[in-house]
Amino acid sequence: MNSSENKNQHPQEKHPQPPYPDQKQSVPGTEEDMQPKADHGEESYKGSGKLEGKKAIITGGDSGIGRAVAIAFAREGADVLISYLSEDKDAQETAKYVEEAGRKAVLVRGDISEESHCNHIIEKAVEEFGQIDILVNNAAFQMARESLEETSSEEWDYTFKTNIYAMFYLCKGAKPHMKPGSTIVNTTSVNAYNPKPILIPYAATKGAIQNFTSSLGQLLADDGIRVNCVAPGPIWTPLIPSTMPPDNVKEFGKNTPMKRAGQPAELAPIYVLLASQDSSYMTGSTVQVTGGTPTI
Repeated sequence: MNSSENKNQHPQEKHPQPPYPDQKQSVPGTEEDMQPKADHGEESYKGSGKLEGKKAIITGGDSGIGRAVAIAFAREGADVLISYLSEDKDAQETAKYVEEAGRKAVLVRGDISEESHCNHIIEKAVEEFGQIDILVNNAAFQMARESLEETSSEEWDYTFKTNIYAMFYLCKGAKPHMKPGSTIVNTTSVNAYNPKPILIPYAATKGAIQNFTSSLGQLLADDGIRVNCVAPGPIWTPLIPSTMPPDNVKEFGKNTPMKRAGQPAELAPIYVLLASQDSSYMTGSTVQVTGGTPTI
């Protein structure tokens, strides 16, 4: 396929369509074992200096959407701190792409459900970069359950601590180190609008993230710090084969108008927009990237 054909490719056919191969991973999953492999923009993303000299923190930056954002930010000129849970190989692979773009990569391993670790992330960023210009709160935990009884109190608690408590800890810690023009980008979900019954804790946190973003955007406007969020639809990341039932994985994304899962590379340009000065009149906003699933 030549380049002009590729630019005009039918969006339903741009990436693999379901059914996807049978697969199951242990939580939190790895990029290496995904079938088909996800596209993070490794070969396609071209930067244009939109984030030149910026210093960014990305939670969940080792894989999935976080990896795509890290690659894009680096190619736009930003140094990147990659926060991740335990997937060392994935994190090192992402760092390699950041460094190949000529930018600094800092890896911080640990569990963001713990306030002390969130504080450590902020301290490490300030130590390594001297400033924080962009905070991307992207890491999340989910687990599909067929009944309410299957969801333990511990799992409910951990989901909220990872998905929304950590966001509060990190925003609060980062703010003193952010100058006017800095940005915060949070990852919510189509589940904030169309919550799936098998993802009750996760969907509840995603609704909370959207409200948190709207409130914080108003609160920090006078400080010159903008806060926005992205609402992805079904995106092909390690979280899917490691937390969803096999039948759901096989048909993942099929029920969207695009009839397929989105790829992380298809999200990265939105994060670049919200992190850059191109979105200077946007705060408290949500950008939906849902494959056509309605959010109204």
